[in-house]
Amino acid sequence: MRNIKLTIEYDGKRYLGWQRLGDSDKTIQGKIESVIAQMTGETIEIIGSGRTDAGTHARGQVANFKTETELSVEAMRTFFNRYLPRDIVVKEVEEVADRFHARYNAQGKQYSYYVWNHEVPSALNRNYSFHVAQPLDREKMKQACEKLIGTHDFIGFSALKKTKKSTTRTIRQLTIQEEGDQLHFVFEGNGFLHKMVRILTGTLIEIGLGKLDVSVIDEVLESKVRKDAGETVPAHALFLDRVEY
Repeated sequence: MRNIKLTIEYDGKRYLGWQRLGDSDKTIQGKIESVIAQMTGETIEIIGSGRTDAGTHARGQVANFKTETELSVEAMRTFFNRYLPRDIVVKEVEEVADRFHARYNAQGKQYSYYVWNHEVPSALNRNYSFHVAQPLDREKMKQACEKLIGTHDFIGFSALKKTKKSTTRTIRQLTIQEEGDQLHFVFEGNGFLHKMVRILTGTLIEIGLGKLDVSVIDEVLESKVRKDAGETVPAHALFLDRVEY
């Protein structure tokens, strides 16, 4: 039995997210598993590094699966990219140690979120950035970013209800890069809770608009109450850049 690791890029616009759904074929996992069945003749469930929401994109999602096929990794990659939809691409195929697990072995992830900050929307970027027409106070947003770096209980910045699992995560880096009229938010950490990046971005935007004060970061980290934070921004401007092992 071989253990195969995939590095995957996809445009999530047409899909209901990563996780396979029993009543729909519009998921990334479902599309890849269908092609694996064609390629190997085996019914296989792939393991992803984590779920991405409906509409979210990826530059470097990672998954693995076990197979008896004798195809070379080069032949597998060719097969994937011939039969997958054009908005899903397998960038790399590697044979890895049997113990490798795409989810449990992940040590960190990097996400990007893009905001088009101009009174006039962008026709070309509309599917991959969130339009904010009003000016944003970059300095206040950067001050808020500094407060979020480190190890905290981020449940107040997530869509999770009560859970027995730990909601403490470490954000190693959080920057806002100015690329003309586009703001590029970069989140790097050891893991992220459900919708955490989108809620953090929404909170930072409301701080930039003057709707919330920078102190809201400390308040939510202390209160752990979701409604005290900002809005959840749309998924279409979110990218999973890479998974670290």
